[in-house]
Formats: sequence, structure tokens, C-alpha cells
Amino acid sequence: MSLALRAEAAGLDASAPPQQTDIDGWLIRLSPGKAKRSRCINALRAGTLPLDELLARCQRAFDAAGLPLAVRVTPWSQPADLDTQLAAKGWGAFDAADVMVLDRLTPEPSPAPLQALDAPAYAALVGGLRGSSATAIAAHAERIASAPVRYQGYALNDSHGQLLACGQMVVAGDLVGLYDIASAVPRQGHGERLCRALLTLAQAQGARQAYLQVGSDNSVAQRLYARLGFVFAYRYHYRSPEAVLT
Repeated sequence: MSLALRAEAAGLDASAPPQQTDIDGWLIRLSPGKAKRSRCINALRAGTLPLDELLARCQRAFDAAGLPLAVRVTPWSQPADLDTQLAAKGWGAFDAADVMVLDRLTPEPSPAPLQALDAPAYAALVGGLRGSSATAIAAHAERIASAPVRYQGYALNDSHGQLLACGQMVVAGDLVGLYDIASAVPRQGHGERLCRALLTLAQAQGARQAYLQVGSDNSVAQRLYARLGFVFAYRYHYRSPEAVLT
């Protein structure tokens, strides 16, 4: 299996909320959190239902959860022409993201010290930096605490205990994913120091390769990850019959 496909599968596990179900081969996620990957459809398999009927069933599930319907479209979405069919229905595309991969981890000789945080504290920290609502913060904490893979969230602080950056890593076998990398003091190199420390810690836990997701229009973050050795693997985006989702 390619590293790109392994990253996609690992990312699905890492972001799994408790509010998810399967409808004819499509993975339906209904978390009220801010992350779109936890409140969308992942079209994993081509089922037996006609597309319009399948979309109607999904719409009812999202309506019942009080969430707008959105489909996450990847190179592996099924049916293979799903993106074309949704575009023909007038569904807008938005929030493109690039998945980047690192084929070999290189540990730092003296990584920055990190502070481990429990799920509620970490979600509150990240949510505060992003301006998330209390509902979104609570949903984030629930999702990372109940995911099928071990949660590990950390803060990078200065010598006075003030937050510089924070991030989460998910180690599954020999693959580590970096998530929610956020800097409290942008453009000072703290995000890079945090990532290097996380990758070193992950290697000590058995990881040998890595992946992450970054906005396709976030050139600053992409340059940071390129300095760490990450390269582009694939792009995904969302489509919805409604206005662009926030």
C-alpha cells in the first residue's frame, strides 16, 4: 500500500468521532465540532443505491443532527466520478487541503521540551487560539479522547510557562500523523520546533514515517513542513449543496 493511501486510512481513524455510521458504504460523521473532517461524508465504497437516493438518506441524517451536508472528496472516493456528478448538481467545492508525507523520520539530537496535555485541556487551548465555540471545543475533546487511536497532545512553552505553540500527534504502528499544529506567536519558528520535537517523540514510539494535512492555500505552513522534509501526496476538498461551510 502506498504511503499516501496509508495516510488516508490513518487519518480516518485519527479523526473518528463517536457520532458516525455507515450508509451503503459511505462513512457518515455527525460531530458538532469545528473540524469538517468530523462532520462530513467519506465516500469509501460504491454501494448499491442510486446516487440521488444515497444522498437523500445522508441528507436526512445530517438534518436530524442539525448539521449542513458536506462530502469530502478524495482521489479514492466512490463512485470514481463522484466529484463530477456533484459538480453537475451545482454543489460548490471548497476548503481544499493537501496531505503531505515524510518517508523517513530523522530525530532531533536535542528536541524542545514539551508539556503533555489531557484531551479537555488541549481542546480548550487549541479552541482558544482558533476562536472556537464552547460546543466545538467540547466536541473536539470528545472526539480525540474517544478515537480508536491513542490521543497525545502537547504544548511548547517558554521558560516562564507561556504558550508558544501546541499540536497533537497520532502514532499508529510505524506511521505518525501531526494534527492541529497551532502557534500562539506566529512566524517565530515555534511551530517548526514543536513539529521537530513531536516527530522525535513519535520515532521513539516506533514511528518511521509521517503525514499531515494543510490547507492548499496555506503557503506559510506548507513551507514550514517542506523544511521538515514533507512532500505533497494528494489533495482533497469538500462539496456541499449549501453555501460554503464555516
